[in-house]
Amino acid sequence: MKKEFTQENIRNVAIIAHVDHGKTTLVDALMKQTHLFRENQEEMEQTRILDSGDLEREKGITINAKNIAIEYRDTKINIIDTPGHADFGGEVERTLNMADSCLLLVDAQEGVMPQTKFVLKKALHLGLKVIVVINKIDKKLANCERTLNKIQDLFLELATNPEQLEFPVYYGITREGKIFKEVPDGDLTKANSTEGNILPILDEIVDNTPAPLGDVDEPFQMQITSLEYDNHLGRYLIGKIKRGTVKIDDPIVVLKKDDTGEIERTQGRVRGLFTRNGLKWEEITSAIAGDIIAIAGIESLNIGATICSLDREEILPEIEITPPSVRVKFEANTSPFVGKEGKYVTAKQLAQRLDQERNLNVGLKIENETENTYYISGRGELQLAILIEQLRREGYEFQVSKPEVILQNIDGVISEPLEELVIVAAEEYLSEITQLVSERKGSLINIETVDGHSTFTYEILTRNIIGLHRLLMNSTKGSALVNSYIKEYVPYTKQEELFRKGVIISMETGTALAYALTTIQERGKLFIKGSTEVYEGMIIGINNHEDDIEVNPCKSRHKTNVRMSHAEVTEINLKATIPLTIEFALSFINDDELIEVTPENIRLRKKLLTQTQRVWANRKNLTAFAKQQLEEAK
Repeated sequence: MKKEFTQENIRNVAIIAHVDHGKTTLVDALMKQTHLFRENQEEMEQTRILDSGDLEREKGITINAKNIAIEYRDTKINIIDTPGHADFGGEVERTLNMADSCLLLVDAQEGVMPQTKFVLKKALHLGLKVIVVINKIDKKLANCERTLNKIQDLFLELATNPEQLEFPVYYGITREGKIFKEVPDGDLTKANSTEGNILPILDEIVDNTPAPLGDVDEPFQMQITSLEYDNHLGRYLIGKIKRGTVKIDDPIVVLKKDDTGEIERTQGRVRGLFTRNGLKWEEITSAIAGDIIAIAGIESLNIGATICSLDREEILPEIEITPPSVRVKFEANTSPFVGKEGKYVTAKQLAQRLDQERNLNVGLKIENETENTYYISGRGELQLAILIEQLRREGYEFQVSKPEVILQNIDGVISEPLEELVIVAAEEYLSEITQLVSERKGSLINIETVDGHSTFTYEILTRNIIGLHRLLMNSTKGSALVNSYIKEYVPYTKQEELFRKGVIISMETGTALAYALTTIQERGKLFIKGSTEVYEGMIIGINNHEDDIEVNPCKSRHKTNVRMSHAEVTEINLKATIPLTIEFALSFINDDELIEVTPENIRLRKKLLTQTQRVWANRKNLTAFAKQQLEEAK
């Protein structure tokens, strides 16, 4: 792609959808069928090529938005692949600013889902031209007609002007690399039962989507929407040129408002200029308004900042990001095992890493509470769990508190987020789902049953939804689809804490022995196995009852001179343990507990490690509660 393109021959297209509706698979097909790779290149055999991160591959989701460029019919098409999970909606909001049109993918079986509504609302708000692709029409229970009706209803609800109600519709089997203008005849559930390719959607993009706007003769201006790092040229500042032209060695300035509203200036020159060619950045000498480029030569860590010419210094409005709804506290590790497993263990090292994340990740809000304590705010448990997992893989050791919902002051009223929860599961799980959500004080709004599968729609407070996903997946044997998004904020009301069973706490420091655990496991379910290192105050399991209990997992068999029988030797029979994951830990712990995170282990612990400390703390709490009740009675 060495040729230069005019504005009329550039298209910037975002691909948006609910999670697992086929965005990244569509991008694979677009890259392969526009001959981005040679026939013998390994990418031709790969799937989900853009999901290159370890966590993206492991979890099967897109976490970070990415952009590529392909050429078709003498047109450069910049394609932006966005995440589909609601927790990473900030990535969608950030990168949609680079697009002029979008492809909305909807699963022909699942239909319109919560994130479909969220991403379409953002696209229509930005005035993007929308092309609908009803995907996965080869599924056994696919219903294109019903899905299209739901999509039309959604446009009626969200459209900001009548023109947006007219949109082209295509049908896809993207895993086979096929897009159709009409639903093809025949049994589509049979693999490769129909001829086709991806070209119809490319023709639609070239013929009917708008070229980018922006006067090429005005002074240069661009907003930073992403950052990358190159070992030779340093940081790449990435974004779509809003207006003007930029050339190598041009003087530029980065403008950013600080916390007080004052504009900070960072001046420099364009030392490197790049545009996308397929998956890679290609060096160029100049670029015009409408293209997505990367600039090297000036240091900035501020996504949302404006880069512009010295001839006209005008700052662009900050990127609108939906505020986060939950937060957790990050601190340096204070457990007795501190420093044994991590590479970076001090509060200063953790602070430096979180300061770096603050500049790179607009979807997270990172604030200092004290010099050694940070509050990280995000959209949900998954987004926070991803950050925690990234840090532990980088060698950091730290501790995390229980997630708490962020309250907002709206017109003088303390308010909390209310979410719309959608659960799709087989009819047989109706009673289990109803019971679980009812226990969390969820209100049933609608229920639809089609082809043996029920779709439940609830309204539920965010504070009651934390941990619910895990319970629903357990009760439906992992078969349910569970999604939610923030619908609105409602006045905060006090309610009783959700019930949780007590925990089993180690009263000793040492090595847990299978002999001791054999007895302890009758009291509940364990997190640890024999030979696990434990410390006083560490949580090693879940009690069968409501109260916490303390046990000695290091207790050994009493030694005697009497030889043990064969039955005594083989009597140790430990049950399967509960695997400790970050997502489970975040949804499980109480206010008086912490998650200890190291590169090698995830542990749960009490904030106060000794029984004496906890007893005194409980007495103080009871005294304070009694005083409060007395004051209220007066």
